Amino acid sequence: MEKLKIAGGYPLKGAVKISGAKNSAVALIPATILADSPVTIEGLPDISDVYMLKGLLEEIGGSVELDSGTMTVNTDDMTSMPLPSGRVKKLRASYYLMGAMLGKFKKAVIGLPGGCHLGPRPIDQHIKGFEALGAEVTNEQGAIYLRADELRGARIYLDVVSVGATINIMLAAVRAKGQTIIENAAKEPEIIDVATLLTNMGAKIKGAGTDVIRIDGVEHLSGCRHTIIPDRIEAGTFMILAAAVGEGILIDNVIPYHMESLTAKLREMGVPVDAGDDQIFIGKSEELKAVDIKTLVYPGFATDLQQPFTSLLTRAKGSSIVTDTIYSARFKHIDELRRMNANIKVEGRSAIVNGTVQLQGAKVKASDLRAGAALVIAGLMAEGVTEITGLEHVDRGYSDLEAKLEGIGATIWREQLTAEEEEQLENS
Repeated sequence: MEKLKIAGGYPLKGAVKISGAKNSAVALIPATILADSPVTIEGLPDISDVYMLKGLLEEIGGSVELDSGTMTVNTDDMTSMPLPSGRVKKLRASYYLMGAMLGKFKKAVIGLPGGCHLGPRPIDQHIKGFEALGAEVTNEQGAIYLRADELRGARIYLDVVSVGATINIMLAAVRAKGQTIIENAAKEPEIIDVATLLTNMGAKIKGAGTDVIRIDGVEHLSGCRHTIIPDRIEAGTFMILAAAVGEGILIDNVIPYHMESLTAKLREMGVPVDAGDDQIFIGKSEELKAVDIKTLVYPGFATDLQQPFTSLLTRAKGSSIVTDTIYSARFKHIDELRRMNANIKVEGRSAIVNGTVQLQGAKVKASDLRAGAALVIAGLMAEGVTEITGLEHVDRGYSDLEAKLEGIGATIWREQLTAEEEEQLENS
């Protein structure tokens, strides 16, 4: 096991190129199952989730080549082999295998997914959609069994706006008979990305990016080549980082339209933000004003940026209120920030951040992916050296993080944990 060490308090300057979207990749890769000939996806991020999905596709007989962010999947020998545990347990987005395998084979056995622990994230809306399409869904010995003689289009209203359910139903519906209408659908850019891939494969999809998606099922889907969109959460993380410790940072390979909710909040704080066609420049911030944020479904403020933004707010003058309406348990990073001298208290779904404080280097642990990003930003802001464990979470979602930070002047490195440190970590 490894720990990440950051010598904080140094200003950063330069340019960072954003990788392909993690939240797209974890859906695009399972979507390749639906094709009857090879699919190539370009621009994938170099993260553990991509390698995990590569292994899962190979487990069911897929031939997968991955080189420098380009993945080619040949489905000729794929079967609906059960995936009850193993890698599935380590990856929340493994649930996209349900929709893809149901659409292709009309059956699937998938273990209950794992991933970051952010409180209850039920898949009831996914199951509701599969059942509406004609599948029988049962939970047997910790695995989800899906079976259908045939899939037929249906009108499906999502009781809760859900990115996962919207995509999963799309994956199953593209090869169902007749028309499927998904109402109250999520609008995230990653949904448009998946719909673009499926359309390039021959699917008939209208309305992706709106709250009503119409899908006319087809019998066959063919291979294609697709380039993934930039990662808006990684871009947002670097925008926040630049506001915290930057002296002028250019963020390249970004879609500024996807960043508007964050851009508005940064400008409200007094951060200079200059957006171009595919770049955003964050100027040096002399003094930051306190602001309140509330996470909402897209195009609102992204829950995945709540934790990194909380670190930034420790620099802001005054008191800020952070409310997470998406995941009530997404405040596990607060205790770690307190170890670094942050003045924050949690009340229900909200955190009250009192600035300005000088963060101090400390030994902290990432409890999930975006908490890890929050601690990296805090470490860059802090006086002294910060030591972060729980890097397996960070490696799930940030490609070449240390290299990108070193490229703009950060002092950051990894070290192996000692046997004693590993034991302490396991018992903590």
